[in-house]
Amino acid sequence: MDLASAHDGLRPLMFSIAYRMLGSVAEAEDIVQEAFLRMHRSTQESGEIDNLDAYATTVTTRIAIDTLRSARHRREQYVGPWLPEPILISDEDPSHRLELDETVSTAFLVLLESLTPVERAVFVLREVMAYDYEDIAPVVDKSATNCRQIFTRARKRIADGTPRFEPSPERRDQLASQFVAALSTSDVSGLERLLADDVVFVADGGGRAPAIQKPMLGAVAVARFLLGLMRQGERFGVRLELSHANGQPAMLTRGADGALLGVIALDVDGDRIVRMHNVLNPDKLGHLGEVGDLFALLAQR
Repeated sequence: MDLASAHDGLRPLMFSIAYRMLGSVAEAEDIVQEAFLRMHRSTQESGEIDNLDAYATTVTTRIAIDTLRSARHRREQYVGPWLPEPILISDEDPSHRLELDETVSTAFLVLLESLTPVERAVFVLREVMAYDYEDIAPVVDKSATNCRQIFTRARKRIADGTPRFEPSPERRDQLASQFVAALSTSDVSGLERLLADDVVFVADGGGRAPAIQKPMLGAVAVARFLLGLMRQGERFGVRLELSHANGQPAMLTRGADGALLGVIALDVDGDRIVRMHNVLNPDKLGHLGEVGDLFALLAQR
């Protein structure tokens, strides 16, 4: 099969790798486009490629490593905490239809930020794509033995931050529904029961939307903070909508006009919510539809 015929079939594979590497929809799309350009030039110079999937994986991963290296500096200068861009179950772009397992959850992508670009590439290719170490080695320019060692270290680091008791999807959705119900009725004790004692609430406004600059810790503090936000939002017609982001339960915050204001992903361990990641930066929400202006909304007070 030639590259032009395989284009639509290769895009989801390439996007899947690039998104897991960068945690950014926009950057992943740019990487996929650049990878296709390089592959096209290669086919013009060398003729048809024998194994398009393997070649696409190699080219995409190498560009993603280079992109992540340059992105590290930008993220160090980022205003407030940095969170990955959410992908909703309702996303209609065929290339965005990832295998929505734990390796694309917001919490997992945040954990991947602790890895170096090469560690992240080895981990993604081995854990997600199920590549043999002999196949990973030429992609990252390491020996197969070295790749095995890199993966072992990376997996241990990631395992230290993953949930110990993974609930069923049905249980996660049930907890999310209970959480929204408690928020809607201002049930502070109900909220606190659903939150782990050491729950963490992280918000990403990137300087483009109002957001807390440091993670908030503790069930009591987080519950009361969220209820305060709800009371404030009700004055402007803000509403919550249950959804799924990156394969996990999430709440979409919408303005009275339906414009998206934020996406809060819920990370559940056992019977408690242990982390909440609130993406408010409009630059990270634009691929999901019309985005509202939180600063302008709050200025109406």
